[in-house]
Amino acid sequence: MTALTRRTLLVGGALLVGIGPPRRALAASLPGSLKEAPRIDAWIRIGEDGAVTVLTGKAELGQGIKTALIQVAAEELGLAPASLRLVTADTELTPNEGYTAGSHSMQDSATAIRHAAAACRALLTAAAGRRLSLPPESLTVAEGAVAAPDGRRLAFGEIAAGIELDADVPAEGRLRDPATYTVVGRPLPRVDIPAKVAGGAAYIQDIRAPGMVHARIVRPPRPGARLVGVEAEAVAARPGTIRVHRDGSFLAVLAEREYAAVTAMRALARVAVWQGGTPVPEPDALFADLAGRAAKRSLIHEAGTGTPAPAGRRVAAQYRRRYQMHGSIGPSCAVAEFDGDRLTVWSHAQGMFPLRQALAELLALPEDRIRCIHVEGSGCYGHNGADDAAGDAALLARALPGRPVRVQYTREQEHLWEPYGGAMLTDASAVLGPDDRIADWDYAVRSPTHLTRPPGAGQLLSARMLEKPFPAPPPKALPQPEGGGDRNAIPLYRLPRARVAHDFVADMPLRVSALRSLGAYMNVFSIESFFDELAEEAGADPVAFRLAHLDDPRARAVIEAAASRFGWGTALPRGRGAGFAFARYKNLAAYCALAVEVAVERESGRVRLVRAQAAVDAGEVVNPHGIRDQIEGGIIQAMSWSLFEAVGHDAEGPTSRDWSTYPIARFPDVPDRLDVHLIDRPGQPFLGAGEVAQGPTAAALANAIRRAAGVRLRELPMRPELVKAAIGV
Repeated sequence: MTALTRRTLLVGGALLVGIGPPRRALAASLPGSLKEAPRIDAWIRIGEDGAVTVLTGKAELGQGIKTALIQVAAEELGLAPASLRLVTADTELTPNEGYTAGSHSMQDSATAIRHAAAACRALLTAAAGRRLSLPPESLTVAEGAVAAPDGRRLAFGEIAAGIELDADVPAEGRLRDPATYTVVGRPLPRVDIPAKVAGGAAYIQDIRAPGMVHARIVRPPRPGARLVGVEAEAVAARPGTIRVHRDGSFLAVLAEREYAAVTAMRALARVAVWQGGTPVPEPDALFADLAGRAAKRSLIHEAGTGTPAPAGRRVAAQYRRRYQMHGSIGPSCAVAEFDGDRLTVWSHAQGMFPLRQALAELLALPEDRIRCIHVEGSGCYGHNGADDAAGDAALLARALPGRPVRVQYTREQEHLWEPYGGAMLTDASAVLGPDDRIADWDYAVRSPTHLTRPPGAGQLLSARMLEKPFPAPPPKALPQPEGGGDRNAIPLYRLPRARVAHDFVADMPLRVSALRSLGAYMNVFSIESFFDELAEEAGADPVAFRLAHLDDPRARAVIEAAASRFGWGTALPRGRGAGFAFARYKNLAAYCALAVEVAVERESGRVRLVRAQAAVDAGEVVNPHGIRDQIEGGIIQAMSWSLFEAVGHDAEGPTSRDWSTYPIARFPDVPDRLDVHLIDRPGQPFLGAGEVAQGPTAAALANAIRRAAGVRLRELPMRPELVKAAIGV
């Protein structure tokens, strides 16, 4: 892990310092994140030696944006990608782009970087034109220099001092013509991969700093329990133990070496006395409990209200989803150092600026005395334990100033205490008219919040456990058009009469927050499963039935491509079935159509995904490898969710403590073949693709199981016991 000083970062010969406040008076027409940070030097810096640094407020989470953002900047600046340096989410250096979430990195950050780089190129050519007494349009920018037709060249470093990168990006900048691209659209190897596959220092868990101490947290045996007593003297006296720290129910131990911290944590847990706890419904009562909780209904979509109720066949179905977790392969970790005046935190949370705001409230420090630096973590799309670990590290660093403090969670702590993806219920009803098309549509989703991230200190787990606790803010529903629990609840299909409602449940027995794709996973599963049920009732082919209800040409294109490449309609062996599903993520981002083949073992109920064919339209493709990685990984993760993953719990709380009590897909479960066809649209806006595959995967699997085994499953996950019970073997 490259060492970083806490106050500055030297990159490319230029000392990078915090960017100034954004000029909010700039026209709102600026694209992407330029609306909040319109200056060129918020995104692009050139050092005296000509080295170029790209800055982004987004974080690399394994989605490959480091590579894609470098490609975008390299294309506009005429540079080789390897010559650029990239700085990601750092509250002292980069623009504030909030969370890295919602598949926004490309459409927001890449768009801003593209326009800032183009503006930088325009300044370079203007400055070179003045030096060479030539019109800027006669000059070319390539290989770190501006070149004249007669062969004269000025390197970036020679003219960098003569340009003002603190200028605003113009609203009408001149971008490279897609026909001239040499970098964008090419499958550049991802820059974040080599260290990960070679066992190098790649993750925050790998940080080892001089003088660093190791900390472990002692959590309650169940949610809501309070610490009423602990005999800590013997633990504090153990060799290698620095101190036992207690503040209310926040209990931790600090030690010189990691193993000493682990053994001290175990000893401390044996002498801690807890009382109370939050009751949790038994697994069999989960959905009845959710259905009975108070909810606030919002009508989020209504169409055709002036037309009379149609006659026809009414079809109805209910779908449900259990709690699911992120299941990060590497349990959460954070490092913090407090020098008595300033706090620096290294974290793999997905929002460095919101985290800084939460830590400022937690520690009663001004935000300008806190620096949060993103370092990659081992596996998470969503709100896992990363923010909590950062809060723990900050509290303990303040208690032990002058030494870096590393907090590492155990597998059990990550599983039991991370915020889960919430349990959900959906109700779908539709009328098929005489023409066997949908004439009326009713849909309602019942869901808790899908966002309890910071910036509030009360969103940090340990902050609620202090002697003077910070209460958790009231849960809120995320508004449309993106939504939270109601994300993708409004179908993209043409429906003459439609009503869609969101029943928001504020009070839940288990802690919940953002899990990859939020409510879209459940809503697309429900809608696309129901579309197959309607197609079956109408006696129609599922693909043809979808196309009959779609006007969007890009939606039709991905559906036709996936079906054709899969060989839709081809007969399959007994015990196998094909399923299809489609969605446009949030009805705003990338399009994805997916056809799958599954094999169902009737005796055991085991379902195996044999092959999958996806077609994706994510707008202009920057790195085909990156998008394919996202779709392939998304299909495999959603397959794991849909066939295996559910949080176990009883009246005492969660019971999924490890991989045996929270099973996930293993290598033998990976499909034999997984193909992703990309429909590239050069010159079109970037459309986020990181979360588009989740819902279609769940629905395609359910639809394929229906064809393979003749049973319709409406509950996630579709574990073998549910399949076997439905078959009646």
